[in-house]
Amino acid sequence: MQGTIKKLKSSLTQPIQYHLPVGDELVDLNAYIGKQLTLTFNGAIVCSSCGKKTKKSYSQGHCFVCMRKLASCDMCIMKPETCHFDQGTCREPQWGEENCMIPHYVYLANTSGLKVGITRHTQIPTRWIDQGATQALPIFKVQTRLQSGLVEVALAQFIADKTNWRNMLKGQSDVLDLKAAAAELIPQIADKLNELAELFGATAIEQLDEEVVDLEFPVTAYPTKISSFNFDKEPVVSGILNGIKGQYLIFDTGVINIRKFTSYDITVG
Repeated sequence: MQGTIKKLKSSLTQPIQYHLPVGDELVDLNAYIGKQLTLTFNGAIVCSSCGKKTKKSYSQGHCFVCMRKLASCDMCIMKPETCHFDQGTCREPQWGEENCMIPHYVYLANTSGLKVGITRHTQIPTRWIDQGATQALPIFKVQTRLQSGLVEVALAQFIADKTNWRNMLKGQSDVLDLKAAAAELIPQIADKLNELAELFGATAIEQLDEEVVDLEFPVTAYPTKISSFNFDKEPVVSGILNGIKGQYLIFDTGVINIRKFTSYDITVG
């Protein structure tokens, strides 16, 4: 099978089910666990937006021109607290309306330890799976991406807001009491929450009382030492597939972040 690849598709089953989009086909990756799998980069990268060939991939699968013009590639996607939609400077206002000016959730997750994160309501539980979270708990629902970013920044004073991907890939994190963590953290940002309520309105930020979601990844063996594959340096990735976690394929020979190589033309064998 050959074609350009996209980020892994997943569904919340026990364990999580993964498929690799290759062109118009979907490869059932769970069926390969414990078996030999080879991915070969054929030397072509095709922009996921305009469809033109590009020598280098920007912002996970875009050519340079599209990376510069698309709202989905703007810095505020990585740092939602810098959203500038209300200033009238969004690169694509309609895209912003559809993706940023909609409900978002602030959550706690257990990835390589306790962290805070945000996601659109349409990306639950995909976002948690992509981060390799073994537990997740939504704690706030807000009206816009900007608001979620501001709450996240407040919480990030006390806990991590990024995943240590190397530690995440080395094994199962110890089970955490996410509800107890939330009960401890939320009072510490009470002043900031009051400030945001005055700025955006009393109903803009809703505190939630949800249950913890547990996630189980299809992994038979975790690596003790992390060695990463890179198609730009080594076109052939091959080995026994020991598992999948986050957006990573875990081989007995190393790991590869599939999302990083979105739009690469790959042969799967």
